[in-house]
Amino acid sequence: MLHSAASIGSGAPSALGERLAEVCGTNPSWFCQQVTSWTDNDAVTRVAAAVDLFSVLLIFLAAVIANRVLRRLIRRGVRRVAGQPDRPRFWRRRRTASETGQEQRLQGVRQLQRVEALSTVLQSFGTAVIFTVGTFLVLDEFGVNLAPLLAGAGVLGIALGFGAQALVRDFLAGIFIITEDQFGVGDIITIDQEVGGTVEAMSLRTTRLRAVDGTVWHIPNGEIRRVGNQSQHWSRALLDIKVAYDTPIDQAEAVIKQVADGYAAVEDDILDEPTVWGVEALEASGIVIRLVLKTTPSEQWRISRELRRRIKDAFDVEGIEIPFPQQTTWVRYEDGSPSDREQPVGVDGRPSTG
Repeated sequence: MLHSAASIGSGAPSALGERLAEVCGTNPSWFCQQVTSWTDNDAVTRVAAAVDLFSVLLIFLAAVIANRVLRRLIRRGVRRVAGQPDRPRFWRRRRTASETGQEQRLQGVRQLQRVEALSTVLQSFGTAVIFTVGTFLVLDEFGVNLAPLLAGAGVLGIALGFGAQALVRDFLAGIFIITEDQFGVGDIITIDQEVGGTVEAMSLRTTRLRAVDGTVWHIPNGEIRRVGNQSQHWSRALLDIKVAYDTPIDQAEAVIKQVADGYAAVEDDILDEPTVWGVEALEASGIVIRLVLKTTPSEQWRISRELRRRIKDAFDVEGIEIPFPQQTTWVRYEDGSPSDREQPVGVDGRPSTG
């Protein structure tokens, strides 16, 4: 059983030599000889005779090299596609050097997350394709008929394609969301003008939001049509401040501007000089004056609340009235009394002075 192949090469007749010639052919390969010696099984030996060991090793080595090259190319390509996020040139930041460095680090972490997510998915897909092709080539070396396997794989692919359309759509949408940096973890967004909140987690299939009231929303990425991001690059605080009609507009605007400038001088999250746009609306109970401030992402609500408090205190000092709903009723006597008895009456039933 442990006869060497030399007995075959020297022409010495032996049972093993005849068996090798019958199973492996007149010119048996080293691999077939070793399998015959190790197993002493004709079925296994015939398989070994049909297999070119060098070809199998070459296929495996080529698959490994192709996989490594593809993974490196994917990583480089994704880094280019998911490069540094666009930043408007007119964004003038008023921060210290340490805060600027922190912002850059956050952007770097966000970019790294995008690169890692895309790279992992694409690399996994590429690895699966390469080794699947390699497996089919190895099976072909073993003499396996690939036609039924390919036909079955095609039918299975069609079935999965019809049955998993929504899943595929979610994954493709997730890839585009990450690639285009539409939003990320920590952003405050509104989806389809229906659901809003802070992004707690996101994957290629779903996005998880937490609303202000604590509700957690799980939304498939394929269902997202429109996204409003309120915390990307910079934010804007809009304050519509209402004053009474008898308030001088210039005085009200001057007070609002003074308060906003004083707050901006001590608040680093206000990026630009506050601007009073002027009269925004004339409503039934008062005049609306709009104040606008550019802020760091997600800080507009906190700044708006503090500014409203400061403006209210300043209005009290300056004697500027914040209006409330009022109604004037005119009463006309129908008993033939003179018309000069007509007078306005307030909602409390007492004569009105204006």
